[in-house]
Amino acid sequence: QLACPLDLGCHSVWNFSANFRMGIDLKAGGRSKRSVRTAPKSDNVYLRMLVRLYSFLARRTNAKFNSIVLKRLFMSKTNRPPISLSKIASLMRARVSGDDLSSKIAVVVGTVTNDERLIVVPKMRVAALHVTETARARIVKAGGEVLSFDQLALQSPTGANTILLRGKVTSREAYKHFGAPGVPGSHAKPKVGHKGNNHERA
Repeated sequence: QLACPLDLGCHSVWNFSANFRMGIDLKAGGRSKRSVRTAPKSDNVYLRMLVRLYSFLARRTNAKFNSIVLKRLFMSKTNRPPISLSKIASLMRARVSGDDLSSKIAVVVGTVTNDERLIVVPKMRVAALHVTETARARIVKAGGEVLSFDQLALQSPTGANTILLRGKVTSREAYKHFGAPGVPGSHAKPKVGHKGNNHERA
């Protein structure tokens, strides 16, 4: 029992239950017990169609490939970093036995970009969400093939003869600034506003 907290001359007594607990604010649906994505945030029609396609394949086939592709389709854009032609070529050479890199399909759930440092593009078969115009032209000119994911599902519904690749997530400029710059042993890049001659620097 608690007396009236306000000095207003009230003599009533408040009765509290022994099991009284403070409440918490919840969003509609209660506590979020699952933080992993179960659908993409984007409203892109093509992406939504691919999610329906690969959710069907992941459910109806025992191939782990389809489950991985589906999970990556849900990911944010920062977790689907781009990968260059030169990186695809070097990774394919390491994973494909023999000189014919087109014997297997390089699968990238993300963007494939061109790399001007790569002088000769080998003949490759690449399936990706997006391929830049220059990269696509160089792959086709080398005798290779660029596939979309719906074409890949028809050619290889279980992911046979494919190699899943992805870009480096930590290549973003933002990752260079993570940490404490100036601290001994730290390699974090400091955030500098200006580097011109008309700006004071320490």
